[in-house]
Amino acid sequence: MGLLAAAWGAIAASSPVVGAVIALIRTVPKRDLGLIMAFGSGVLISSVAYELVEEAVGIGGQIPLAVGMTLGAIVFFLGDRLIDRLGGEGMGSLNGPASPGSGLAIVLGAALDGVPESIVLGLTIASGGETGLALFSAVVLSNLPEGIAGTAGLQKGGWGSWRIIRLWTIVVVASAIAAFVGATLLAGGQGDLHAFILGFAGGAILTMLADTLIPEAFDNAGDLAGLMTTLGFGLAFALSLLD
Repeated sequence: MGLLAAAWGAIAASSPVVGAVIALIRTVPKRDLGLIMAFGSGVLISSVAYELVEEAVGIGGQIPLAVGMTLGAIVFFLGDRLIDRLGGEGMGSLNGPASPGSGLAIVLGAALDGVPESIVLGLTIASGGETGLALFSAVVLSNLPEGIAGTAGLQKGGWGSWRIIRLWTIVVVASAIAAFVGATLLAGGQGDLHAFILGFAGGAILTMLADTLIPEAFDNAGDLAGLMTTLGFGLAFALSLLD
């Protein structure tokens, strides 16, 4: 089960590599990137509501969920500020970071986004034998524009193609390990622990959305970002009904 979870985690986290390849081959219009970000934001919001929060309340109650969400939001906020100081500010934007020395910060930033999601994927697989389709789709869609935008910034900083691909591959490996941990070491915990982990991921994801993905989507796509966000939410909700 652990290896299966690791495989799913790697597949979900591989979209930044796909985004990097796209960015290396051609220039992606900012408007298109913003629409992808907006759609991914809507999918993530729906996933937090129906794949994380609702499930957490059902298996562990409101208090573990609330504690987890609070800590997840705080950890993401503090981690994001640290990454900015290390040179990764604007890693989700086409306008940055352009610093040649920002690679470590980008890896840490992508891991900060992806590790909680991958742990939840691992937990989901361990508990039910399958991953939530809506959450899996949300992870893929939200990571794709990050790979495109981050790669564009690294190219401005003088990074070569293979060095960029290796950097995003590190993120894939970290996500696979996180999914493995979620399906093995953390899957044996009680309902309270599961609810806490789901809440932690939900808090981190919501903070990330408000801080980076949604503002960037509106900056690049304008008013259409609102429609795409709603469309993403609705589609993810429909997918959650199929689980």
